[in-house]
Amino acid sequence: MLPIAVSVALLAACGGAPDNTLEGRADSGALTIGIRFDQPGLAQRRIDGKFVGFDVDVAKYIAGQLGVDEKKITWVEARSADREKMIVSGAVDFVVATYSITDKRKQQVAFAGPYFETGQGVLVRYTEQEITGPDSLNGKNLCSVTGSTSAQKVESDFAKGVKLVEYGQYSDCVTALLAGNVDAVTTDEVILAGFAAANPELLKVVGPKFSTERYGVGLPKDDLKGRADVNAAINKMISSGEWAKSFSRNIGESGVEVPKPPQVTEQ
Repeated sequence: MLPIAVSVALLAACGGAPDNTLEGRADSGALTIGIRFDQPGLAQRRIDGKFVGFDVDVAKYIAGQLGVDEKKITWVEARSADREKMIVSGAVDFVVATYSITDKRKQQVAFAGPYFETGQGVLVRYTEQEITGPDSLNGKNLCSVTGSTSAQKVESDFAKGVKLVEYGQYSDCVTALLAGNVDAVTTDEVILAGFAAANPELLKVVGPKFSTERYGVGLPKDDLKGRADVNAAINKMISSGEWAKSFSRNIGESGVEVPKPPQVTEQ
C-alpha cells in the first residue's frame, strides 16, 4: 500500500479531485442540483418541463463556473423538510432553494453565499381587509410548509392566538388560501410576491417585512473547496451584472425592485 503522502501527491499530479467533493463531481461533467419546483419567479417547473426562475439562474451560473453545461444538470425537487437530508446523503451536489442560512442548519450542512437577502411577509386574498400584517393574525388560520419556521415566528413574536396549518409546499398553501381553507400564508416576501404576481386579481402581500432572511447555497459540511468555488461564482455573477439581470427578468414583474446584492460572507 502506498503511503498517504505519496497517494496525495499522485492525486495532485493527475489533476483529479475526490468524487465526494463538488469539484470532483463537476469534473465528471454533470451535476445534480436541488431546487424548488413550485415558486413563481424563483424556481418553477413549467408545463413544458423547463425550469425557470432566479434560483434556477443562480444554480446554472454556479454550474457553468464549475465547467458543467446546463444541459448536464439533473434537477431534483428540494422541499423545505428534505434539504438537509438530501445534502448529507449525497442525493444532490448542492441546493439552491430559497434556503435561509441559520445556525441550526449549519450543524448539518455548510452554506456558500448569501446570494440573496429578503424578509418574511404575509400573503392574503385580494379582498381581505382585516389582516394587515403579522400582528393581526390572532384567531386566523395561517399556513406555512413543513420544515419552515415562518409560521412559528408569527406565533411566538406577533400573534399568540394564531392557528397554524402546515402543507408540504407553498403552492399547496396558496391553493388552500384561494379556496378559503386558510386565511393567510407566511414565508419570505420574495416568494409571496411571485405568487401574488401570478394571481394579481386574487392575492396580495400585506404589511412590512418582519425578519431578515439570507439565502445560501447548501453544501456538504466538510467541502471547504466547494464552498469557496461557489462563493467565487456568486461574486462573479454579481460583478458581471448577470445577478441583477436575472432578478429583474424573473421577479421584477412582481413589483419587487432589484435590491442591492448581498455581501458574500459564508467562509
